[in-house]
Amino acid sequence: MTADLYLKNGRVVTEEDVFPGGVLVSGEKIVEIVHGDKAVQAETIVDLQGKILMPGIVDGHAHFNQPGREIWEGYQTGTMAAAAGGVTTVLEMPLNSTPPTINRKELTHKREVVANKAVVDYAQWGGFVTNNLSDLDDLHADGVIGFKAFASNSGVDFARVDEDMLYAGLLKMASLGNLIGLHAEDDFVTQYLGEQMQKAGRTDRASWCESRPGKSELEAIKRACFISKVTGGNLHIVHVSIAEGIKAIDRFKQEGARVTSETCPHYLFFEQSDFERIGPAAKCAPPIRTREEREELWDCVLAGLVDIIGSDHSPCTWSEKEKGLDNIWKAWGGISGIQTMLPALISEGVHKRNLPWQALAKMLAANPARRFGVYPQKGGIWPGADADLVVVDPERQWTLTTDQLFYKNKHSAYTGYSFKGAVESTYVRGCQVYHDGKIVVSPGYGKLLRRLSNCQVS
Repeated sequence: MTADLYLKNGRVVTEEDVFPGGVLVSGEKIVEIVHGDKAVQAETIVDLQGKILMPGIVDGHAHFNQPGREIWEGYQTGTMAAAAGGVTTVLEMPLNSTPPTINRKELTHKREVVANKAVVDYAQWGGFVTNNLSDLDDLHADGVIGFKAFASNSGVDFARVDEDMLYAGLLKMASLGNLIGLHAEDDFVTQYLGEQMQKAGRTDRASWCESRPGKSELEAIKRACFISKVTGGNLHIVHVSIAEGIKAIDRFKQEGARVTSETCPHYLFFEQSDFERIGPAAKCAPPIRTREEREELWDCVLAGLVDIIGSDHSPCTWSEKEKGLDNIWKAWGGISGIQTMLPALISEGVHKRNLPWQALAKMLAANPARRFGVYPQKGGIWPGADADLVVVDPERQWTLTTDQLFYKNKHSAYTGYSFKGAVESTYVRGCQVYHDGKIVVSPGYGKLLRRLSNCQVS
């Protein structure tokens, strides 16, 4: 057999194992997994020299803001940053584009605008807001991979849902086989505490954290999981920042609820003192937690309780951030992090806490592919899957500088931090799209994906 591409002499990572070997690719697909240093005919042979070869990341949570807020980020720069971070499939959120993607008309418009922009493959979330329940069937028929909803104020033109609407939406998910991805913070508590902080003249960075305590997140998680349990609807809790939230989701899962958890690299990388020092670039909701809470969250990751890790890449212009340098309430909340997600997790997880590579492959690729309905085309290294692959130098030590960022707005909370572990090359459907600091394909290589299957609970 003669393959198109043979990536050989690597350490192959799957969700079950790590072993010396390689991967054979023909066309856009993986055709064989090679154990050991087998001699195989191929048009192109790349000797990985013992580096890590892992499945491309399926990032289930990214905001590219197109159409309407392209000045913050667009599909071209966003997917370039994704490729540089080992992300081969981006599942993009319905906000902060404007108008948001909450009906068939806006989904069609988005797809027309972003066509021929991406360098990696992509799919879209639909939006679930207070008055669009009747639009969900059309969005599902058009292949959205989920429906994003907010229990708290989103901060943009995207209305939150009350519990009656969440109940109705989850009933619909039970029949459609799709899911709701919920931002779970108690709106009444966070609004009240925020108002009290500002009335008291608090403008310091710690006041943002104090206004959104973990207990308000936990309460919203528990209520939503209960509704998932009684309706039978698929629920995914996005960007969980506290261990108690992960554990609560796991308990409901054991009781039969069709619910899964997601956390983000910034909750595992930073602690509150970092946020207070960095400032607006690290402002997000839920906020960065204390060192103790971060370590408790890591314990959940290491115990296998976290289903998915997503970047929650949420960029904006620096002008939207610098408004909050002296008053944190004025800064836009969101962290630019899709490019640094994998290096951050390798540094903090694999090297510092002995997180198995297999666990990374599961949380970053296999589980999101299953949960969001793009499996088995995406999500892993197996014959028949798209040849979405990442070559990682696990020992390379480097420091992030702004000139390395592919974002439209070159700022990030991670700038100036050092990492151990670097993405060397990224392949999408067998084609190298990123190598050694450069994007090596033209915009438009990335393909639109649609949900292929019903949700699977991890």
